[in-house]
Amino acid sequence: MAGSGETSEARVLGEALAALRRDCGLSQAEAGARIGMTGQGWGLYEAGKRPGLFRPDVQRRLTSALDATPEALVLRSRKDPAAPEGLRRPNSPAGIAAPQGLSARGRAFEGTPAQARRLRLETDELAPWASAGTVLEYVPGRWPRRGQGCVIQLDDGMRKVRLYDRADDAEVLVLGAGALDQSERIARSRILSMSAVTSRLDDE
Repeated sequence: MAGSGETSEARVLGEALAALRRDCGLSQAEAGARIGMTGQGWGLYEAGKRPGLFRPDVQRRLTSALDATPEALVLRSRKDPAAPEGLRRPNSPAGIAAPQGLSARGRAFEGTPAQARRLRLETDELAPWASAGTVLEYVPGRWPRRGQGCVIQLDDGMRKVRLYDRADDAEVLVLGAGALDQSERIARSRILSMSAVTSRLDDE
């Protein structure tokens, strides 16, 4: 039977997983469906009732359903001021948690937060959502929500502006490939970065 310390650690990680899921606007059932799991099964992880959440492979599987990473899970758990002492690193401020399974910070969280950037559309592929001449403001590295515009940087140097629809472990499905009602599947292995469009500005 798991000790109270292990139970507390599982609860902190579970609450962090729930927070990431809410950030994506998904229900437990929707998140679980992305990786072939029932909503009830997902809920057990969030409730801290499945110790497998400490395993890196389980963390990768669960966070992939949220278009996130195990590092994001760890980072989110560190924000919990009620984290038990066993989760706090020595010589660190209270509330800085270090769950088992991952100890190093991911490179996505190194340095300062990304600043918003702008680009001007040159085609009407995304009309009426946005027409040629519209200036889009986007935040590098911020994953978009469904129906939100996104800027995708590919490994061949190409940059695409699309509307995000959904994603799985292998592909990202977007709209706007020639016209707003046309979809396109892009292999995750080809994507260097995915950035959410945060505003549309009229042509000046």
